[in-house]
Amino acid sequence: MLVLAVGSAALPVAAADVCRQVPAGSSLMYKRDYADKVHGFWLGLSIGNWTGLVTEMDKIGGEGPAGVFYTRDDWQAEDQPSIWGQGIPSELSKTIDWVVAGEEDIWGSDDDSDIEYIYLKLMHDTKQPLLSAEQVRNGWLSHIYTDAGTPFKTADGKPENFLWVSNQQAFDLMQQGVLPPFTGMPAYNPHYDMIDAQLTTEMFGILAPFRPDIASALAYLPIRTTAYGEAADIANFYVVMHALAAGIDTSKQIQPQIIQIAQKARAELPPNQYPAKMFDFVLSLYQSGIRWEEARDKLYQRYQLQEEDGYEISRKKLYCNGCFAAGINFAASLVSLFYGEGDMLETIKIAVLAGWDSDNPAATWGGLYGFILGKRGVEHAFGRRFSAKFNIHRTRKGFANNGIDDFNNMAKMATAIVDQVVIQHMQPKGVEKVMAGTQCWHIPLYVPATAGAL
Repeated sequence: MLVLAVGSAALPVAAADVCRQVPAGSSLMYKRDYADKVHGFWLGLSIGNWTGLVTEMDKIGGEGPAGVFYTRDDWQAEDQPSIWGQGIPSELSKTIDWVVAGEEDIWGSDDDSDIEYIYLKLMHDTKQPLLSAEQVRNGWLSHIYTDAGTPFKTADGKPENFLWVSNQQAFDLMQQGVLPPFTGMPAYNPHYDMIDAQLTTEMFGILAPFRPDIASALAYLPIRTTAYGEAADIANFYVVMHALAAGIDTSKQIQPQIIQIAQKARAELPPNQYPAKMFDFVLSLYQSGIRWEEARDKLYQRYQLQEEDGYEISRKKLYCNGCFAAGINFAASLVSLFYGEGDMLETIKIAVLAGWDSDNPAATWGGLYGFILGKRGVEHAFGRRFSAKFNIHRTRKGFANNGIDDFNNMAKMATAIVDQVVIQHMQPKGVEKVMAGTQCWHIPLYVPATAGAL
């Protein structure tokens, strides 16, 4: 039962009736539909992640084979070696094709999913969606292996803890007692402008459906655990997209709605910095009607060779010319988002073929479309069923059941977290108490603040 405060009297309302009485200025979300969407998020993320790993760092520009970018004709063709593959194609698949877990298989975690899982568990167990710096640090230290303690090895026998660049630096700093957001600041972390924050924080968007303002607040510290400046803004762009995706109506054309929420997320970017200018450039290329391959080539020319719009990664002379950087991968992700034309499979395919750190945009958009379509929608799009089991211990440690979880349980955790988000951060005025029997949420619409007259 829900107790509504009306004037000075408290009136009991049956839980079923509450869901039919949507207050003005609110969005309705049924919890069962939300759980299906969250299952779809983790499923889509995993499909994109594992398929994208086949081409990760195969094509980054420059001289030699790595500079000859893939095209649409390379889908289902032979995979080519990555920049660190020593001439050997991916072990996951000999061809560039879908890499999925069937109903009897188990999805493995990767750096595109495992830290988000840590955050999911932290928020659920503490009933505190707004994590503190100490909670973030303790979560990382409890569940991430050190180089000395990891049981995993790389192909050449070195310790493997599945952290790279900014994530690794932040983890090293945490072991020295440094807390976020200092772990992501340039003075402590020279990798602050890499892609890491994107792949560890999109999930916060789905935990504040319809409310990008609250999603951004929840993600603020986790983003800045590993990012600063433009890289943090880019990560927040994806958080905003995921929050707004709750409002996409799948009975209507998807593509116009994708463009609309992308433009709303673009409005959150500082207009005078390179992420906003990248967005505008890639959108203009899409609207011009050129093929996605040509758009990808133009952004490579503009940003990695000519260093336009203030994007100056190339002059830093980084390994692989900053192929892990937030900026170039943001631009590449927009190519797949726009040219995917509202189609989940096509969007992931383009992300996989577009180049650079290809598993990250593929995982991001796979998760976004999974949230939009839900588990059932993803299965319908692919015409098949998939595994729901998830092994977090492939990369991390310290979880129950030897690390084996499943997307249905993860959806239940997310649902419980949104209960707390609603109660703690967006409870409508007049609501005195929310009871567990309620099968829906009324999410108050976000009204941007406006400056008053001076």
